Order: sequence, then C-alpha cells, then structure tokens
Amino acid sequence: MDDFDYVIVGAGSAGCILASRLSESGEYRVALIEAGGPDDSFWFRIPVGYARSYFDPRVNWMYSTEPERELGDRRIYTPRGKVQGGSGSINAMIFVRGAAQDFDDWAEVSSPDWRFEAVLPYFRKLETHADGGSDWHGDQGPIHVTPMRDGIHPVTKVFLDACRELQLPLNRDFNGASLEGAGVYDISTRLGRRSSSSFEYLRPALKRPNLTILRNAHAQRVLFDDARRAVGVDILQDRMVRRIAARREIILAAGAVGSPKLLQLSGIGDGATLRAGGVEVLHDLPAVGWNLQDHLCASFYYHSRIPTLNGAFGSRFGQAALGLRYLLTRKGPFAMSVNQAGGFFRGTPAEARPNIQLYFNPLSYRVPENPRSGLKPEPYPGFLLAFNACRPSSRGAVTIDGPDPEAAPLIRPNYLSTDHDRSEAVQGARLARRIMEAPSLRDVTLAEMPPSAEASTDADLLAWFRQSSGSIYHLCGSCGMGRDPQRSVVDAKLRVHGLPNLRVVDASIFPNVTTGNINAPTMMVAEKGAAIILADTRSSA
Repeated sequence: MDDFDYVIVGAGSAGCILASRLSESGEYRVALIEAGGPDDSFWFRIPVGYARSYFDPRVNWMYSTEPERELGDRRIYTPRGKVQGGSGSINAMIFVRGAAQDFDDWAEVSSPDWRFEAVLPYFRKLETHADGGSDWHGDQGPIHVTPMRDGIHPVTKVFLDACRELQLPLNRDFNGASLEGAGVYDISTRLGRRSSSSFEYLRPALKRPNLTILRNAHAQRVLFDDARRAVGVDILQDRMVRRIAARREIILAAGAVGSPKLLQLSGIGDGATLRAGGVEVLHDLPAVGWNLQDHLCASFYYHSRIPTLNGAFGSRFGQAALGLRYLLTRKGPFAMSVNQAGGFFRGTPAEARPNIQLYFNPLSYRVPENPRSGLKPEPYPGFLLAFNACRPSSRGAVTIDGPDPEAAPLIRPNYLSTDHDRSEAVQGARLARRIMEAPSLRDVTLAEMPPSAEASTDADLLAWFRQSSGSIYHLCGSCGMGRDPQRSVVDAKLRVHGLPNLRVVDASIFPNVTTGNINAPTMMVAEKGAAIILADTRSSA
C-alpha cells in the first residue's frame, strides 16, 4: 500500500489547485489520482482546440443523460473532461464569477464563511487580470484572465450596438461591481494560450518531490477503517488494483458526476438507491447524487448579410490563414472563445435581478447527431444568439447503475420540470428576439433560420425550446453543501457529514448553480477548500 498524507481523486479544475496548495509547504505527501492521461497535446494549449476534444473519447467521458421527459425524451449530450485538467482542459474558457447573491445564498444554508465578501479574496487570489489589480481583481494569481474586447468580430460589435439602441445596460466587466448588462466576456488565457489550473497550478507543482500524480488510474472506491474513518482509495491502473492510503484525508474532486458516483460505489448515499445498485450500505446519506443542477441552453441561428467566422472556419484555406495568424501573433479567433459577447439581463422588468444569460457567437454551427461528423459551421454567413436561465429551479440526480466502477452513472437533470423554468425559457426567447429586432442587428440579418423561425407564440417558443435545447455543461450541486445531513452531503468545511477524514471539493458542493459559467467559482471553491484543509490540519497538530 502506497502511503500519503492527502489523497485527491480527480485532477480537474479543483483537483489541480488542491494538489498545488496542499503540497506547497513541502510538509505533506500528496497523491493526485486522475482517470485520464496528460494534457500534453498542442490542442489543449490553443484556445480553439476545445472543438477537437468535444467528441474525443480519449479525453472526454462523453456522457449522455437518461431520456428527459420534458425535452421530448431526448438524451442530452454531457461532455466531461477525462484528462489532466478535467473539464477545465476542454471548456470554452469563459471566466465569470457569478452574482454576489449566489454566494450569499450559499451562506444561508451553510455558514457566513461562504457569503460573497468572504469568497471574493479567493477569487482575487487565483487570478491575474490583464487590466491589473483592483478591489475586484487580483494581479498575482496563477490563472490569467484576458478580456476579449480588443479582438471581437465586427458582427459582435453590431450585437453590442443593438443592446445600446434598446437602452439595455452595457457592462465592461462582468466580474466587477455589477453583473448586469451586455458586454464582452473575459476568458482564462495567457498570451493567447489556455490558462487552466493544470497548466498554471499543477505543472509547476509536479516538480516537488512530495507530490505524485497517478494518471490513467480509475478510482474504484474509498476505503474506511472500523471507525468509519476514510483511510484510502482503491484504484485500477494498468489492469491492476492498487491501494493508495491517506494518513490524513481523502479529498474527492471528481466533479458533479464523478464525486457522487464514487461515494455511492463506496456505500455512501441513499440506502434504497445503493441497495438497488447492488452496493452494501456503509453510511446512509440521502442527498448524495441529488440536487443536480445545470444551465439549459438553446440557440437562435441567423443568416447574415455580412461576413462572419463561418467563411474562415468553413474552408481549409481560411482555417490555415487563421492558424498562421495565431502562430505568428497569438491573436485572432484561434486565441479566443467563439462565445465572444453576451451578458446578463432581466427577462421581464419585474425580475428582481438578472435571470437570463446570453451568448453572442459570430460563428454558427450545430452539434451533429453523429459525433464523427465533428463541429462544422453552417454553409452560409451566419451567427447565433444563445440563452439560458441563470438560476433554474429544476433538480435532478446522478446515481450508479450497478456496482461496476467502470460503468457510466445514470444522469437525470430533470430539466424544465418546474413552471418557473418553463416560464424563463419563454422569457429568454423573447429577450433574444427583442434584441434581434434592434435596428443594427436587423440591418445585418437576412433571416432567422429554422427551426426557431416558425415559432411565434409563447407556446410555440416553449415547444421549440423543448426540442432544441441542450446542456451548456454547467453540472453542479450533486454533493451539495449545507447544515442538514438529510438535505446536504458536506458541511461548511466541505467534510462529508458523519465520515471523518473525507471531503468533497469541486462543483458538486454548490448548494445552487451560480449565475453564469461555473469554472471560475469551481476554482474558487478549491482555493478556499485548500485553505480550510490546511487550517484544520495545523489546528489539530
């Protein structure tokens, strides 16, 4: 048995930060377990490379949900990173912290230590912002954050003009004093390259002799002693089961799908669910796997009168030209996210705060039914305007489908299961249509494309949304934080209720999904979680 002080399961956005911070002092031996391989391909570095990993089973778990009743029994594609860096190695890099109220809501169910004022220092700690340090931004953190505003496509500027014409608020910084308004997104890049926790935290840390990474190692279950203290993890590596022991703690950072799955395989969860899955119950903790949340998104497609990125991305010559520009300057569309602009808006004036997020994309493409087809632009100059509700009220679950650790779990987001969420789907569609009617966008738009073009009434729009929407890949909440062990999985210190030496530190602990993309708050949870763990260790010494 290999002995370490801390054993971390999952080298994703959170796990890489945990491994770096817990090994930083040199006092503790740390093992980091990752089911995938290294992120050493050029395509992980280049921002546009995420399009290549979208359907690549070598680096992507390529999960799908169970049939979703409210979405016409469709199975919704749910990619998850299966590589060092996790989903932070294959995402679109949008850097949004969320609304202050999101974290104040976390504090209400857990501890004042999670209110926005308490987590802001950890956001600043992880960041170096291109605009420099301020009350809102850090300038000495590992993750580099770059505004895209200087490089956006001309048609993206038209979108911002349209918002101005409608007197919608404009926002230069979604991570500043206010989230509301239209603007250009920040992305996590450094000099035109992806800035992930794997590149910025883990790679430098791997030079330390007290940090060991075990790649292509699939965690099978967490091990406990007679006092039900977590003491190790069984992993499958090179077709052999190895036992990795932890003198201090086991920390699960396998994400909103992987962490509840591993807990359940280890006998931790709702007793009836475990027994149905053929697993002996060690600790009945009903909320494991439940409270799953996600942002459900749909896109309007438009035929443009002016050139968009479809032309360049749709031809080999155009791609080669963009690639050459990137290699020479580290600039251009290859250095950016295709989700260039958007913002946070109130779907109706009566809303107390922004409840709809928009994405404006100067490239229109559709996700093919056949993964081998890849992501291809539409065969005309086009752009798209996508939207999702910021704080959906639907709740789902992740559960094992049996005792086999290699089997994919059952993912049931339960999308659109509330009147609130169905209402906001219509709000978002109406908001997008309203913006498209502004003079600037109307002048450059030839036509709205099917299937949304045929939808006019609220009932039509909801029916279209049911058939066209999909995940925007913000799964979280399945090991939620809270005080009540009947309704949550971890406490305010991210300790699993009732099981010493076991924590969960990743997006699964979110009590509620944040307003916006979740990679930044996931990294914040890891920075704060590492500080909590080290403080607890020192206080017990």
